[in-house]
Amino acid sequence: MNEGCRRAGSGDLPVLEALAELAIEEMSPLRGGSVWSRREARRPPVAEGLRADLANPDVCVAVGAIDGTVVGYGTVRVEPLHDGAPIGRVEDIYVMPDARGVGVGESIINHLMDWAADRGCIGVDSLALPGDRHTKNFFETHGLVARAIIVHRKLDPSR
Repeated sequence: MNEGCRRAGSGDLPVLEALAELAIEEMSPLRGGSVWSRREARRPPVAEGLRADLANPDVCVAVGAIDGTVVGYGTVRVEPLHDGAPIGRVEDIYVMPDARGVGVGESIINHLMDWAADRGCIGVDSLALPGDRHTKNFFETHGLVARAIIVHRKLDPSR
């Protein structure tokens, strides 16, 4: 089994769209996922946002593959901080469940981190939902640790 990662191209758009939709479907029922899916997740139709990201020089879209078959993807966006320093924000990282645990996610995150470092980013941020231990552990393995916690209280909009 040969796993690897490469920069995505426009020909990858159909598989990127399918993977993004799978990620949203998997994350939405998790704790915090209901608001995440309406705030941080890609807006439908996801293909439009992915197409824009593929053309944006401030975004890297990468695909991870096993034996040449794409089974995961990730994106990182460079954003300026208030003082002008750039920071990378991993907006997407997803590997199909049957392809996890063999290094595809590691290849993707390393590709995204290298790309952000090459652009002078002072760091990389991402998001893990509360209780999603696998994602939290994955990020911590790659040096990403909590620097902020978002708190939330659900309200009854009918009152």
